[in-house]
Amino acid sequence: MRTSWHIITLFGIEIRIDSSWIFIFGLITWALASHYFPSYYPRWPHWQYWGVGVAASVLLFASVLAHELTHSLVARSRGEEVRSITLFIFGGVAEIAHEPETAAKEFIIALVEPLSSLVIALIFFGIWIAVREASAPMAALARYLAVINIILALFNMIPGFPLDGGRVLRAIAWKITGNLKRATRIASITGQAIAFVLIVLGIFHMLRGFFFNGIWMPSSGGLSTVRPLVGIVRFS
Repeated sequence: MRTSWHIITLFGIEIRIDSSWIFIFGLITWALASHYFPSYYPRWPHWQYWGVGVAASVLLFASVLAHELTHSLVARSRGEEVRSITLFIFGGVAEIAHEPETAAKEFIIALVEPLSSLVIALIFFGIWIAVREASAPMAALARYLAVINIILALFNMIPGFPLDGGRVLRAIAWKITGNLKRATRIASITGQAIAFVLIVLGIFHMLRGFFFNGIWMPSSGGLSTVRPLVGIVRFS
């Protein structure tokens, strides 16, 4: 039985975390502290890897929350009712009461989240430029978060429903066909095809010995349930 906990209310929107979030938070922190940062910064003391790893995980999930919050606030400004945002094992999902009424509204709401990721990436890139000569840990943290948010934006633009790219595809198909159900079917079939490709690629990676790289891809095959947060940690 799945469990989620209320943690805060922002702009009148309830923010919750799913029980699976604890697992992924620990896994990402471990991967960053044990593999990612040591591979790039081999001379750091052991405690520093874990300190920067925890900070990176916290800011990563703060970025995911910012993506979903931006999405929700734009949806609300367009007249949609947003009940809550829940952070899951592979990302976050906003609970919006109704589907958008027009293709144009769907297009705008879907596009704003990847754009917010790019804005956040630019902010962290600017921080990296500002501190790279002064503090190696802060520069490493900012660099990682800049890259991750770019990857997150690109991943969300994959045209598989219900990723934002899938919603953009549905909006375009809706505009062309004039039929929401047909547009949803087109975007869903595309999402299923992409999920199948990711599963095959994941199995291929696992068979080659890259277990952690591979396990994220089959997990991202759940495109039909949540917006995934996949491939954002580089395992070696």
